[in-house]
Amino acid sequence: MGNKSGQQDVANLPALVLAYLGDAVYELYVRNYLVSRGYTKVDKLHKQAVRFVNAANQAEVLRTLADGLSEDEAAVVRRGRNAKSGSVPRNVSVTDYRHGTAFEALIGYLYLSGGEDRINEIFEIARQVVIAAEKEDNNESSAD
Repeated sequence: MGNKSGQQDVANLPALVLAYLGDAVYELYVRNYLVSRGYTKVDKLHKQAVRFVNAANQAEVLRTLADGLSEDEAAVVRRGRNAKSGSVPRNVSVTDYRHGTAFEALIGYLYLSGGEDRINEIFEIARQVVIAAEKEDNNESSAD
């Protein structure tokens, strides 16, 4: 996968364009992972995918990654976080939404730059974040 365009071209793409592509690339990674885990019912696939693609979990992945970002990655994340994208969905905070956009911009940037190994590293962190959130949700629901 990945684009053959030059590094400079990728660096100059608008952050929201990178996020648009990154959203699709990340969704493909999520779907591939879930299918490889044996999920075969579409409703269950969708419910599990939502756990990965929600802005709060993406923001948490980004916070986890923050200290390990390269200079170029950090610059893309800043641009994605500061990009004005119109309206924010009602069920998410503005901060999480902006961080989610930054996360998707990073994935888009890495994809176009040929950074699939880095995307795999980030996806592993995302998987751990989702598992931790799931455990926390289960602990909260069992305490009710």
